[in-house]
Amino acid sequence: MASKRYAMVIDLRRCIGCEACGVACKVENGVPVGVYRSWVNETETGKFPKVKNRFLPRLCNHCADPKCVSVCPTGATFQREDGIVAINQEKCVGCGLCVKACPYNARFLHPEKTNASKLKVVDKCTFCAHRVEEGMKPACVNTCPAGARIFGDLNDPNSEVAKLVAGNKVQQFHPETGLKPQVFYIESEVNVSELRYK
Repeated sequence: MASKRYAMVIDLRRCIGCEACGVACKVENGVPVGVYRSWVNETETGKFPKVKNRFLPRLCNHCADPKCVSVCPTGATFQREDGIVAINQEKCVGCGLCVKACPYNARFLHPEKTNASKLKVVDKCTFCAHRVEEGMKPACVNTCPAGARIFGDLNDPNSEVAKLVAGNKVQQFHPETGLKPQVFYIESEVNVSELRYK
């Protein structure tokens, strides 16, 4: 049987832009002010009087072919067998190559954390791997009041996430990168990659 492949579906028809996901992420992972592992972009589409607010929750896409892994000179950034892209912060030297390589702006140099050599380290969303390993959902998924975030094993055809990807017209954010992002958006009215955000 194929190993697990964790992925997330974000149903933009349900997202209300409350940003509870971002707050939950900050609390769960101790993310300081000014940087984000998870955030929500907002934009307006249409022309007066038919204007609509749109929300696009963003996070690391845990790409199947992550550029951040291939550019890391120390092997600090790696991909687990379950697809989660992780960082060994003791190996990280804070060079920032992975930050520049990520087309999703999902990585940042942590303003407070350092490794044993007192070098600043890179941080990002981990799909709350520490929670997943305990059989729990990521904090953002657990907190979403609208049920817009769904997380699970894409390789399990009976999982909710696999059924949503198979049964809906889903989009990925900037799939043209060729990195095979594993965050899927359900949005039927617009191309999510073409939206301009505040």
